[in-house]
Amino acid sequence: MKEVKDIWQFFENMNEYVYATDIETHEIVYMNRKTLQAYGLQSLEDAKGKKCYELLQKTMIPCGMCNNDRLSVGEFEEWHYYNPIIDRYLMLKDTLIEDSANGKKYRVELGVDISEKRTQDGVIQKYQNMEFMINEGLRIALQTATPEQSIEVILEYLGNSLNGERTYIFERNERGRDDNTYEWVAEGISREKENLQDIPPEICAHWYRMFQEGKFIVFKDLEEIRESDPLQYENLKRQNIHSLVVVPLYDDGKVIAFYGVDNPPPPSLEYASNMLQIMGHFLVSCIKRRNLMSLLENMSYKDQLTKLGNRFAMEKYINEIDAEKSIGVVYCDITGLKRVNDSMGHEAGDQLILRACDSLKKAFGEYGLFRIGGDELLALCAGIEHAALMERIGLLKECMKQNNVNMAVGEIWREKYQTGLDTLLQESEKRMYADKAAYYKRTGIDRRK
Repeated sequence: MKEVKDIWQFFENMNEYVYATDIETHEIVYMNRKTLQAYGLQSLEDAKGKKCYELLQKTMIPCGMCNNDRLSVGEFEEWHYYNPIIDRYLMLKDTLIEDSANGKKYRVELGVDISEKRTQDGVIQKYQNMEFMINEGLRIALQTATPEQSIEVILEYLGNSLNGERTYIFERNERGRDDNTYEWVAEGISREKENLQDIPPEICAHWYRMFQEGKFIVFKDLEEIRESDPLQYENLKRQNIHSLVVVPLYDDGKVIAFYGVDNPPPPSLEYASNMLQIMGHFLVSCIKRRNLMSLLENMSYKDQLTKLGNRFAMEKYINEIDAEKSIGVVYCDITGLKRVNDSMGHEAGDQLILRACDSLKKAFGEYGLFRIGGDELLALCAGIEHAALMERIGLLKECMKQNNVNMAVGEIWREKYQTGLDTLLQESEKRMYADKAAYYKRTGIDRRK
């Protein structure tokens, strides 16, 4: 491969951006000194073998503008492109070269920096390429499998395109407070998502007033809001935010969320709000599809009365259990449900079921809880120790007393989940029936009534 290596050496000290990739795998085989410096790489070894779209465009799938299928040996294709990762406007010349030793072909791209020629009053006219950037971002997002992934891809794409440090979405929770539900951060930037949950409404009150008027938030210097919005000022200052753009997300005229970008450079601020508002329509669609899928999943996997998992959810939980870890099974039967239904009505029976479920949740809330029959509840405790299981059983019985409900309980524990659930269910059910029989014998209640 000596001849190709000689070609790479020719490009090494050029003042243009040059890189080469394997045409079949998209893997980078060469980057010259200027390109390595632009991407903050120390040597070619830091780039070799990585996918060009992952390193050069910060995306997870091949670029929509990829022209590999149009390239041929000995001919150049010329085009213009604004690269948001290195913040330069480039005139690109692409071609193929062939290694005579093995017949492999390589894509070679040479980029000439024409940013200064695209300048008007000192501001690069990157918004001229904004339509392409938006379409490219949507194309990438639409290829994902779920709405959640689409949202994450869009935030990553916007963060890179706008050269921001962080992009995010905030949504109102059931308490009327704001939760940071999605977050992308640039390399070297600390994450804030965990610190931004259940934000008191007064923090973003001013923003919501502006959203209701159809306005968005933008400032170049945090000090602009020091006097006018002191609570938000302190919130943002703690996060080392000095500039941002935030736009609301509307559904049927109602603000359902807001999202934005932190610390974009001044040129990006010129058109960031336009990009965010256009992309916002797609994000609203993603959030609505996510909510619909969540609703359908809840209907498919949850018992509608108790909100415990149903048999489908139980099967899913079982499939994820590590056979080498311990398992505890707690089989419960609500005693007296038929008698309550017959004498007091089904609404009273439902309340009895809910009290029984509340007892189970308080004792085993972090494990798998399921309603597998009208009066039968189940707790599957993957990875629990035997002593902890018995302690939880004691807590369950205390909770039943507090909730004025009785359940027959049968438990079984195994050091390793290797025997399968059927055997464990049979053994725990058998113990539950023994506990049930002991209860009726002790109380003298006729179990047939």
